[in-house]
Amino acid sequence: MKIRFRKLKFGSVMALAVAALFISFIVGVVIGAVHVDPDWILKIVVNEISGREVFQPEWSSSNEAIIWELRIPRVLLALLVGVGLSLSGVLMQALTKNSLADPYVLGISSGASAGAVLVIMTSALAFMPKYRTMAGAFAGAVLAIIIAVKCATIHNRVTATQLVLSGVAVSALFSAITNVIIYCSPESSKTKTALFWMVGSLSGATWEQVIAISVICLVCVVLMLLLSSSLDVLMLGDETASNLGLNIRRIKFLIIILCTVLTGSIVAVSGVIGFVGLVIPHIARLFVGSTHRKLIPATILIGGVFVIWSDIISRVIVAPEELPIGVVTSCIGAPFFLWLLRKNSRSLGGK
Repeated sequence: MKIRFRKLKFGSVMALAVAALFISFIVGVVIGAVHVDPDWILKIVVNEISGREVFQPEWSSSNEAIIWELRIPRVLLALLVGVGLSLSGVLMQALTKNSLADPYVLGISSGASAGAVLVIMTSALAFMPKYRTMAGAFAGAVLAIIIAVKCATIHNRVTATQLVLSGVAVSALFSAITNVIIYCSPESSKTKTALFWMVGSLSGATWEQVIAISVICLVCVVLMLLLSSSLDVLMLGDETASNLGLNIRRIKFLIIILCTVLTGSIVAVSGVIGFVGLVIPHIARLFVGSTHRKLIPATILIGGVFVIWSDIISRVIVAPEELPIGVVTSCIGAPFFLWLLRKNSRSLGGK
């Protein structure tokens, strides 16, 4: 199967992925408790963007509000979450040269969770009510990576192994802090909100979040494409990459910054959604190989499709209730992770 996938031309893979993304977007907007005609979507988008009635409304104002204010932002945020987490996975696997690494390995998600839960459970950052949870999560993510990098730095040098071990310790520390905050809270309603947020949710998606995350993802994608050749060289090993003229310290620093910005901002708006950054880069490699110039755009599209469908499943599987999206991605990602682990164990045993 792997060989057959790689025989596909890159252009064909991208065309299929774009088509799958378009279909996923339409399905994601259409599915819901309220009936929505697929023909309305484009017409409403054109009317809203143009600011006038280019198309005569065939729908009620409530239908328009549901599509424009609720469903489209949610589907777009799912797309961006998939893009951000998948690209973070690509970065972490290049940094650690470990196919089992994911964007949460440095403790970034645990730090973001602790920051967000602290804000939810207290009155912290009350002066910015709309963005207090995002700000708390991002601050926690930055604090976590600073601690991890500081602990991993020995003689002004950071190795991938030291960084991963530090990240594991920092992750455990911030997870413990999060549990203490929740345990000590006397308000059950806030506790339920915090717990639901910790396993991921896109139900509160807004256009402000979509725009902010779009800008962050766009900047990070451009930087990653510019660094694609350096990432290929880094995968050869630090010694080989250094002999080829790559500034190892600088490229690792840039990877850590990009991964922190991507993961921190995504966790800040969606909560913790696991296994996306682990699963998607591997699926993309099956189709386009390991060259980052091809891997990055393929990962963007496949990651977006994956999270959109995960969100669709989370909405319909226990309707009218909603299942946290992190549960869905974990149910899909955990078996895939075990398969990867078994595959790697066999290859090591064969050596």
